[in-house]
Amino acid sequence: MTRNPVQRLFDWKVRGIRWIEIIGVLLVAAMIFSVYVAKAAAARESAEIGRLEREIAETRQRVRLLRAEAARLEQPARLEALSRGVGLAPVEMDRRAEVVDLAELKPAPESVAALVEVAPVVTPSPEASGAASVEEGLR
Repeated sequence: MTRNPVQRLFDWKVRGIRWIEIIGVLLVAAMIFSVYVAKAAAARESAEIGRLEREIAETRQRVRLLRAEAARLEQPARLEALSRGVGLAPVEMDRRAEVVDLAELKPAPESVAALVEVAPVVTPSPEASGAASVEEGLR
């Protein structure tokens, strides 16, 4: 009676255990280990995704707050009150210059140097308000 070579492989035993069973157990152990490693990697990635989502939400909140602050600071009424507080006013139509008049409006180089040398340095006192110190600097 001749045996098939594949049948001999299935019947080959080591200490009463077939080789195919040993190979099967090793394959199952390898699969269990690989599933454990993949699950641990997925948990790390999930934690990283959660951290990034929290960071995105915090950044969005900060952007909303900064936009609200910019809108408050850019209010025309507030800017007008600040400019009037330091002595600025809107330019009147009769003070508007045309392109050809710009050369006449350009200050002479020596007058600019004289203005820079003569301008006093203003140091605001702690009790003075910001608008008052700016007004002193303009005088």
